[in-house]
Amino acid sequence: MPMMIPRPILEQSVRTALGRSRAVALNGPRQSGKSTLAQRFLARQSPNYFDLEDRGHVARLAEPQETLGALQGLVVIDEVQLQPALFPTLRVLLDRSNAPGQYLLLGSASPALLRQAGESLLGRVETVEVTGFNLQEAWGAQGIERTVTDRLWLRGGFPRAYLAESDDDSAAWRNNAINDHVSVDLPQFGVNIAAPSMLRFWTMLAHFHGQIWNAAHPAQSLGVSEPTVRKYLDTLTQTLMVRQLQPWHENLRKRQVKSPKIYFRDTGLLHTLMGVKTLPELVTHPRAGASWEGFALEQVLRVAQPEQAYFWATHQGAELDLLMFKGQQRVGVEFKRADIPKVTPSMRIAMQDLKLDALYVVYPGLHRFRLADGIEAVPPWAMLPATGAAQ
Repeated sequence: MPMMIPRPILEQSVRTALGRSRAVALNGPRQSGKSTLAQRFLARQSPNYFDLEDRGHVARLAEPQETLGALQGLVVIDEVQLQPALFPTLRVLLDRSNAPGQYLLLGSASPALLRQAGESLLGRVETVEVTGFNLQEAWGAQGIERTVTDRLWLRGGFPRAYLAESDDDSAAWRNNAINDHVSVDLPQFGVNIAAPSMLRFWTMLAHFHGQIWNAAHPAQSLGVSEPTVRKYLDTLTQTLMVRQLQPWHENLRKRQVKSPKIYFRDTGLLHTLMGVKTLPELVTHPRAGASWEGFALEQVLRVAQPEQAYFWATHQGAELDLLMFKGQQRVGVEFKRADIPKVTPSMRIAMQDLKLDALYVVYPGLHRFRLADGIEAVPPWAMLPATGAAQ
């Protein structure tokens, strides 16, 4: 197993952003590989590299406008959300046409970072999201193999979790990451939620993965109000732990679902909170299908990069797991953990009511094949651009 997997597509995205913007923000959870990626552009030993978790580096920024204003070339500021007072300084420097520096800002997608960037750097910074490894990166390093897919599904994409020597080591890292997030990261981000309460909620949320959100049950179980539970959910969403997939509303004479669907963005963390450590435990778990749906959905979104993405469901029972808009195209995606998926009445209704250009049924198989007119079964690898996949 390599010590680190190359991420050429992500690296090129950053290079392209730096080519057109004076400031680029790399947003993503801690330990998702932001610092490793930044060091592809600037060595950590460089005087232009600032890690705001390092007291020595913080001391060098005691007079930030004077220090940063004198630097030429690329300047990297890691964990920038820890020093929100830097944002006004950066705004001033970015507004000066004769200022020499260019800035790569690394942040752990905290609410504080998003708020400060929105208030002070609006229109001045381009954002690149950095999450864990995806299938494209894992397969690029090891080839298209079912074992690679299963490993990524089980362990998730955080580099240290995916590259761990054993499943036990991976599970231990993920457990520590969860505890650190609620007890260390969130307080640093200015989130005033007791760690035990957030951990209980996060564990409970594992049972809602892949389901339509309803705040009443978790609020009752935790003994808090529904607005409080909504705050907990929004916090995990802002720190890129959870995805709230919003519903699409078509102009139909049907009652349509209006609440979001909830997905863990990293299935490794989901499995830790489910108490699952090995692949045999996972494939026999009652929530294995929902887990695989969330895993496949994240892979499709990361590779397809649609302009907009939703799910669709009616109270009569018709639904579509993923509706993507790209240009003038409407593409539907269903996720089925079955060896041979079949066309369902719900798929035909979605094709007709939503006027889909194509519908892909992503399943954990090895071959792609036609199911019906406009409907095709595809394995996860078929969604990768290099394979001539679904567009």
